[in-house]
Amino acid sequence: MNIEKLKREIALNYSTPAVVIDLDVVERNIARVQALCDKAGVANRPHIKTHKSPVLAAMQRKAGASGITCQKLGEAEVMADGGQDDIFISYNLLGEEKMGRLARLMQRVTMRVAADNPIVVGDLAKAAALAGRPLDVLVECDTGRKRSGVETVAEAVALAKDIASRPGLTFAGFMLYPPEDAMAETQAFLDQATAGVREAGLDVGIVSSGGTPNLINLGKIKGATEHRAGTCIFNDRMIMACGAATLADCAVTVYATVVSRAGAERGILDSGSKTLTNDKGGLDGFGLILEHPKARIEKFAEEHGFLDLSACNVRPGVGDVVRIVPNHVCVVSNMVDRFVTVRGDTLVGELPVAARGRLS
Repeated sequence: MNIEKLKREIALNYSTPAVVIDLDVVERNIARVQALCDKAGVANRPHIKTHKSPVLAAMQRKAGASGITCQKLGEAEVMADGGQDDIFISYNLLGEEKMGRLARLMQRVTMRVAADNPIVVGDLAKAAALAGRPLDVLVECDTGRKRSGVETVAEAVALAKDIASRPGLTFAGFMLYPPEDAMAETQAFLDQATAGVREAGLDVGIVSSGGTPNLINLGKIKGATEHRAGTCIFNDRMIMACGAATLADCAVTVYATVVSRAGAERGILDSGSKTLTNDKGGLDGFGLILEHPKARIEKFAEEHGFLDLSACNVRPGVGDVVRIVPNHVCVVSNMVDRFVTVRGDTLVGELPVAARGRLS
């Protein structure tokens, strides 16, 4: 592969820093995850928060995904505008403005949402009334991650009953985001919650689990019907660290230029916190430099990446372009308006990050 030629082309046509995606790797990742879900007998409902692109979502659907997952209404709106249907929002939605937007989406595409408290459920009933259509709602359950979600089986059953009692709402099932090492605890919670809602005369049609790290656990939760994974389309250092991907599976690299070598053991990149993000993810440094893997991006300013080159035998010079695998690629996607697209060492073009900044 002629990577040096590709670097020159990207620097000439797009400048640096540039967020570059290899479409060959993207396609392999999409196919791999679809195959894993098919083998486990669960539907694949990829989370678009990582790529934020209707084009990439369409590629996932074409490969066999049953629908998509969004985290925010703004993302769902962009996906609907881009031709996507069957959208699940895996986040508590609140407020009159959001209920109006949700109702308008419900009139255009098939929507499903999650909730973990009665206040959210009450607002969702308003959206269903505005739309004049029923809305499926999943109860979000916390089985150890300590994020959002009801923490007890009793709360899960009570909220399911609440949803079912509201005009326009249908209790559709449970949403999970279990810790990777808590399959037994998650199964126990799910079994008890399922029994509880069935005693109340309700059906559990959907059990939605999630997370790229949990791809290794596909098939381990009895009763799971679908899986939501996002980062797996690109992968990053965090996903490599948890064992769910290898370097060859990382589709995104940030191309950056060394702009200063003021000291023998240090340097400056033109990529700082506004490109690579401050999300360290428990890792050493803020990215893996492929050309100089022993170099450390030790700290950031907004537009400066501070290099520690003390462990390098060969050190980059001013003007050198390097490729960086980011720690957390989902945040990187939200930093740029476009991806530069390549296939191997061939420059293809660019792809808009259409849902960038859609945080509400």
